[in-house]
Amino acid sequence: MSKKFIIKNLVVAMGMTCVALPVMAAEEENKKDDAEVIVVVGSRAAPRSVADSPVPIDVISGNELMANGPSDMATLLRTVTPSYNVNAQAISDGATIVRPANLRGLSPDSTLVLINGKRRHKGSIIAFSGGGIADGAQSPDVSTIPAIALKQVEVLRDGASAQYGSDAVAGVINFVLNDNDSGGMIEAKMGAFSEGDGELITISGNVGLPLSDNGFINLSFESNQQDATSRSTQRSDAQGLIDAGNSDVRTPAAQVWGSPEISDDLKLFVNAGIDLDGDSEAYLFGNWSEKTVEGGFYFRNPNTRGGVFGGPTLADGSASILTADLTPGATDNSACPVVAIVDNAPDAAALASLSGANCYAHNLRFPGGFTPFFGGDVVDLSLFVGTRGEFSNGVLYDFSAGVGEHSTEFRIGNTVNSSLGPDTPTQFTPGAYAQLEKSLNADFSKEVDRTLGLESLIVSYGVELRQETFTITAGDEASFKLGPLVDQGFSIGSNGFPGFKPADAGSSSRTSKAAYFDTEAQFSDAFMTQVAFRFEDFSDFGSNFSWKLASIYELSDSFKIRGSVGTGFRAPTIGQSNVRSVQTQFDGGELVDIATLPPTNPVSVRFGGVELTPEEATSYAFGGVYQDGDFFLTFDYFNIEVTDRITQTSAVALDDNDRAELAALGVTDAIGLAKVKFFTNDFDTTTQGIDVVANYSIDAFGGSMKYALAYNWTETTVDKFGENVSQTKLNRLERGLPEQKGSFTVDYSADDWTLMARANYYGEWFQFSPDITGDAVVLLDAEFAYNFDGGTAISVGINNLTDDNGPVALGAPAGRSYASTSPYGFNGRFMYAKVSHRF
Repeated sequence: MSKKFIIKNLVVAMGMTCVALPVMAAEEENKKDDAEVIVVVGSRAAPRSVADSPVPIDVISGNELMANGPSDMATLLRTVTPSYNVNAQAISDGATIVRPANLRGLSPDSTLVLINGKRRHKGSIIAFSGGGIADGAQSPDVSTIPAIALKQVEVLRDGASAQYGSDAVAGVINFVLNDNDSGGMIEAKMGAFSEGDGELITISGNVGLPLSDNGFINLSFESNQQDATSRSTQRSDAQGLIDAGNSDVRTPAAQVWGSPEISDDLKLFVNAGIDLDGDSEAYLFGNWSEKTVEGGFYFRNPNTRGGVFGGPTLADGSASILTADLTPGATDNSACPVVAIVDNAPDAAALASLSGANCYAHNLRFPGGFTPFFGGDVVDLSLFVGTRGEFSNGVLYDFSAGVGEHSTEFRIGNTVNSSLGPDTPTQFTPGAYAQLEKSLNADFSKEVDRTLGLESLIVSYGVELRQETFTITAGDEASFKLGPLVDQGFSIGSNGFPGFKPADAGSSSRTSKAAYFDTEAQFSDAFMTQVAFRFEDFSDFGSNFSWKLASIYELSDSFKIRGSVGTGFRAPTIGQSNVRSVQTQFDGGELVDIATLPPTNPVSVRFGGVELTPEEATSYAFGGVYQDGDFFLTFDYFNIEVTDRITQTSAVALDDNDRAELAALGVTDAIGLAKVKFFTNDFDTTTQGIDVVANYSIDAFGGSMKYALAYNWTETTVDKFGENVSQTKLNRLERGLPEQKGSFTVDYSADDWTLMARANYYGEWFQFSPDITGDAVVLLDAEFAYNFDGGTAISVGINNLTDDNGPVALGAPAGRSYASTSPYGFNGRFMYAKVSHRF
């Protein structure tokens, strides 16, 4: 199979224009001779941005990703791509299982993710507690992708809905899998945080094998285990219980703020291709990944937690605990002794008398309260097959079919279904979410003979058919059952995450059909323009038409200017339109249960809910590319206006009439609900920013020295918002992320050893509720590696050398030691060692 043939078909597979990367001197002549050659950046020595593209594209090699301590893909991308943000998620419901990440300050589901140029399916998790920008987002789970499986990652920092369809508003991230037909690597890594927790053990491997004489099969795996972390202090109310003599409250912290435990994390990837004849090839790639995640939840105070422990206020104004009459048929607790709270503890004599009166209180079983543990089992599967080649008339084609599914079975333990009283289990399986996507694609491309005085004209076009299905599976009966004590004020369902009832279960689907047309016109050696159009029709909300115009002009041998303008959109996900969930959150210093309902649910409609419509975007960008020998620089300004952005509303308080209506509609656990939310198109934003990328290589100190600078400034302004968006949400959207972020990396290699040092800059940022200001900081990373003869290497490294945990959360009611939304996490210094062998 010829190199040119493979490259040309790669262009068709990605649906992108044919461009060339700046390369090392030994390959420079090839680039000039064949304008269609795409050279893959394979090391840090090469610049990361595409020099001849009219839009900015960063290319990060698999080796660069591997030279880090963490194994999680989202954290790796945050380190090497300044416009990519993700933070630790403690006590964040589903966001603890799949961390939402964002590009260029927009929501996580505004970035399209591809693997080998094909659309990646979304994750099953909807981030109900996403820290503002990510609230309600449903995006692909990139943590299922191991770094060792990758040849490179391409980050297109420009809107691309006219080429790819929905979601490509902030940009596109394409993960390109290894395609070697020989050799391989195996690596073992161990690390931990300086606090002595979060121990990480990762074993990974990759091998390339020939597939007959004309093909390859490349296999990768990663096995990962990471312990939980804790950056907690004892909550003030828990400490008050201890001071009052309650020795059953968990110490040193009743509630744990930290990263979750990740276990049984296994990832398998395959990438294969074979030459069918001189003009065509077949390809296949896919994955199977699974993991178990378990994190913490909020502490349930044994004196005050409503529906479990907290009882009515007595006539003298004192508090009491919730009691139940266990007599069959009893509908109130009037026959039970009243147990008042005296000196921050239940009256001991009255509490002890409950059993003799055939009465019950959860304090008898959980005198120190309890803290649930929440998590889930994740399974991720995908398979793509296709054939690509060239017809006799010179038209390149790519026919493909793909399927992908991401599912999460939720688990919650150390909690109760309060309405079951003394018979409640403490472990529950509340149900599952699953996102299934299927696609058929036909892509074509042809270089047209010179016409209209053009140097060249490449015409690309294609069609796509997709089907998306979101499924809710009911939980075990105890997780949603109405127990016998419900009429006496005891809450229904597994406390913290009530199970999905059979009435909630089911599947919702939609289909979409799309056609696109893309041209690239080379007017001269110095001037190229790209025009793209895409029409897409969805079965649930209608159609969309997107367009894009982009150009690049060479002013001199070393300097080019470029720019783009276009429209885009993001369709509401099937999950956002149909999901139902209950989260426990702090509100006004108290824990309350807040339900998320479909926007067309009658209760949602009562508060303004309507069927969701697509977000629509208009964007423009301009910048330049400068290259002089081994020095390479790109700088770009971007501006993205998004209207009708989809988000969760702020929580709307319920009164008794609202709860009665919910119960009549089948929301049987409404008795414990304080507020509701739903998804809505409710605000418009303008996001603007600047990206700068620079690389320079030089021989120095008897070796090779490589410098890389990456900088991003992003600012978001909320232009318009509805009544259901609170001031706290607005603050999070506009000020929750640092406006400035950057990194400067020095990579030195000589003989058999290498040394990498990196400074990561995070500008000022803010956390709201509680209000915390995060000052600008510089975090330092370093890694030293030594290569032995025969392919074996050892490495040691440190991330966050200065052990910065972020600002201290003094006085926070939830027991955090540090701010929970820090853009660089709160766990502090991470130290690691690796041993690898290449063969």
